[in-house]
Amino acid sequence: MRGVAACMALAGLVACASPQTVPAPPPPPQPPPQAEVLPQVVAPPPRVVPNDGKTRIALLLPLTGRGANIGKSMLDAAQLAVFELAGDEFLLLPRDTRGTPEGAAAAAQAAMDEGAKLVLGPLFSNDATAIRPIAATANVPVLSFSSDWAIAGGGLWTLGFQPQDQVRRVVNHALAQGITRFGVLAPNTAYGQAVVDSLAQAAQAGGGQVTKVERYAANPSNPTDLVKRFAEFDRRRAALEAERARLRQAGDEPGLRRLANASTFGELPYQAVLLAEGGAKLKELASLLPFFDVDPGPVRVLGTGLWDEPGLGREPALLGGWYAAPAPESRQPFEARFQELYGYRPHRLATLAYDATALAAVLSKGGGREPFTPGALTNPNGFAGIDGIFRLLPNGLPERGLPVLEVTRAGVNVVDPAPASFEPRAF
Repeated sequence: MRGVAACMALAGLVACASPQTVPAPPPPPQPPPQAEVLPQVVAPPPRVVPNDGKTRIALLLPLTGRGANIGKSMLDAAQLAVFELAGDEFLLLPRDTRGTPEGAAAAAQAAMDEGAKLVLGPLFSNDATAIRPIAATANVPVLSFSSDWAIAGGGLWTLGFQPQDQVRRVVNHALAQGITRFGVLAPNTAYGQAVVDSLAQAAQAGGGQVTKVERYAANPSNPTDLVKRFAEFDRRRAALEAERARLRQAGDEPGLRRLANASTFGELPYQAVLLAEGGAKLKELASLLPFFDVDPGPVRVLGTGLWDEPGLGREPALLGGWYAAPAPESRQPFEARFQELYGYRPHRLATLAYDATALAAVLSKGGGREPFTPGALTNPNGFAGIDGIFRLLPNGLPERGLPVLEVTRAGVNVVDPAPASFEPRAF
């Protein structure tokens, strides 16, 4: 009905009631008002974890959305660890984070409801931050795959490779070879700051010093001027002209001949240069160093784990450079088993998932009803993984035993092997 009609059509005619002749009928009686009945909300029953003696481990990975290709490789690696190391009591609960904080939070809550005693993952730092309160409420520790040290602590560990470990290791090796003066080129990022701070701490602890620091925008617009300034090229060029003038005045022809092909004169303020870059930026910066008379012979070039990529030896300025990272041959048996089983080469981060799952499997075998206590996770003796020995520190960061690698034309050589065990940690 569209409303109340004042006129009614009857047999083709229109008849309108007249209020003078036809009184309006009285309104129908209205029912008494009744209270509004709201729908009853019934809370879903709480999930009941089966009392089957299983130790449930959540594995939170991006299986769809952002990072899904990495997530698949890490999931396959985790399942390989279960097959090779886990006992019958071990039950892995893979859950898709969809590569978002919201997806990670939902996956974490589902895992908590199913009785997870430990969370492995997620991959991204924002996702790890999103699940922290959920895991903390359930008193469940988190071993995330992030390398963001800023989120570590409070029951959450970051298993990703940290620049602090790498810088300390390579600087200690350089100090042992008599290098005491260090320069550093680092971007104005949190990563760059961590590298600069770690270099200063390691150098000072070993009796060395940082004598030159050059910071730059994450994408420097003019790397040539940056490296020229870092090399103190103008000062050293002026020193060369002054020395030539002195030799001419003294009539020192042999001295002048020695400087005939020189571009600069005088020592650099550093014996080693740390480049906190990887990929194309690393190669661009390194190639500019010899151009401004910072030669890789007299000056050792040092790096971080960002150097852990094939083909560095194709850049001549990086030959002989040192950096700390897991030796490639340590991963080869794992990669061979993985490829034979799954038919493709694992992502570089797949070893993190394997090692985390292996750690959980080992602890679950002998840990009783609560195998993942802080004391068990932070065992100072550490654990042996695909990427070498590692241990989890009470502050939420990992510490790794890394070798020092040297860049060669054919790849890398180990110049200082990884330690076989950790020194006792002082408390």
